[in-house]
Amino acid sequence: MSGLVRPAEAGPAPVVTFYDAAGAPRRIADFRGKVVVMNIWATWCAPCVIEMPTLAKLAKAYEGRPVEFVPVSIDKEDARDKAKAFIAKHPPLTFYIEPKSTMPFALKPPSSGAPTTVIYGRDGVEFARLAGEADWSSPEARAVIDAALARP
Repeated sequence: MSGLVRPAEAGPAPVVTFYDAAGAPRRIADFRGKVVVMNIWATWCAPCVIEMPTLAKLAKAYEGRPVEFVPVSIDKEDARDKAKAFIAKHPPLTFYIEPKSTMPFALKPPSSGAPTTVIYGRDGVEFARLAGEADWSSPEARAVIDAALARP
C-alpha cells in the first residue's frame, strides 16, 4: 500500500482512553491478543469519510478472525451523535470516540493528521501505519493484515 510504513523502532500503543458507544472507557491494550486496526477519523475530515466504507469492507472480510477494527472518532463531544450515526451506516464497524483529540499526538511519532490508521500486532506493538486516505478493501490492505496475523 502506498504510504504504509513499518516503524523503525516499534512500540506499544499509547495509553489513551477513548469511549465506546455506551460510554465505557477503552484502551487499545483492551484488545491484546488480536490484531488491532485503529483508524483515527472525524466527520469533518473528507478523506476519512471517503475511506470509511473501504474499512468496513475490510472488517467484513475478517469477521470471525482475531482482528479488531477500532475506528476512533476525534470529533468533539457535541458531534458525538453525528459521528455515531455515520459509523452505524458502515457495519460491522463499531463506534468509538476520543473527543479530546489526544490520540493523534500520543502516537510515537505523532500522527500528521486524519485519517491515520495504525495496525497493532497481537502483542500490542505497532506493526504498521498509514497516514492519509487509503482503499482498505484492496488486496494490498488484506496482505498487511494477513502479515500481522502471521506474527505470534
